[in-house]
Amino acid sequence: MRAISKVAPGWWDYTTLDTELLNEVASLTVKDIEQLSRPGFKVTFYDTLESFYLAEALEYINAWKRATASKPVGICGPIGPTEQLPLVALLVNSLEMDLKHCHFWAMDEWVLDGKETTFEHPLSFAKANWALLLDKIRDDLRMPDENIHLPTVKGMADFTQSFRDITCAVMQGGQGEVKHWAFNDPPRRVTPYEDAPPTPEEYRSLATRIVDLHPMTIIQNARTSGGGVVTTVPTQALTVGPVETWLSEQVSIWHAGVHDNPFGMRLTAYMISKGITDSAVPMSLLADHDDVKFNYYRPGIGVCDAEMH
Repeated sequence: MRAISKVAPGWWDYTTLDTELLNEVASLTVKDIEQLSRPGFKVTFYDTLESFYLAEALEYINAWKRATASKPVGICGPIGPTEQLPLVALLVNSLEMDLKHCHFWAMDEWVLDGKETTFEHPLSFAKANWALLLDKIRDDLRMPDENIHLPTVKGMADFTQSFRDITCAVMQGGQGEVKHWAFNDPPRRVTPYEDAPPTPEEYRSLATRIVDLHPMTIIQNARTSGGGVVTTVPTQALTVGPVETWLSEQVSIWHAGVHDNPFGMRLTAYMISKGITDSAVPMSLLADHDDVKFNYYRPGIGVCDAEMH
């Protein structure tokens, strides 16, 4: 019988894992993390924030450099982290890159009353993508509007199809405290999943969809984006799914030490490295993807030791 979640009894999450595994993860040193790379999973470290975010921005540039008229190429990008986005625009403008054959996918968007939020919502991801990236690219260089793919409730099937029609070179993201990428949160603990979460195969069959957000995700987004005002954070979102993720050539996750904690940044790397997949830890399912990168800001890794303040 699996443990009941310590933070949300009606949900699955990483606190339902075996205690022995959790203790093993908490003991990992930075040197241990460095040794988790294996074929198909690469761990990279950066010693400064400047090099960290520049390298993240260069993933956009290197993906878009591949695009041609006969084979357009794109990248799927996050709203956490976002520090790389203005750097991408700066590089495009400085290099005078013509993006007419390039594509951009936004990973997710909030949902209110069954509809994606509009630009007027203070937490709108679409608004953030335009303000931090797309509006900063020169008009004569920016990709045409039809090459910008934003998830919408009515357009979910078309959004999924675009990943089949266009090469997504990189799906880039961060990691939330509930161990998600995009809003691929752990599911509720309801029928038929009272005793065990969905199998990895079941979870990987999910495409772009509306999801209920785990309470940890709501709290995290209030902390990182809403000044702690939980009431401003929607409880549902649209998210790119595992289907689109597995249609992407590479998944690149960026750990600056802001969106998740020292334990979480160890847990998913360990599970992916060791091939331990469990949908209570959605990020662990990337163990079965052919090309995954975890990128760490070394000073942000921290330790899992108890420390009273």
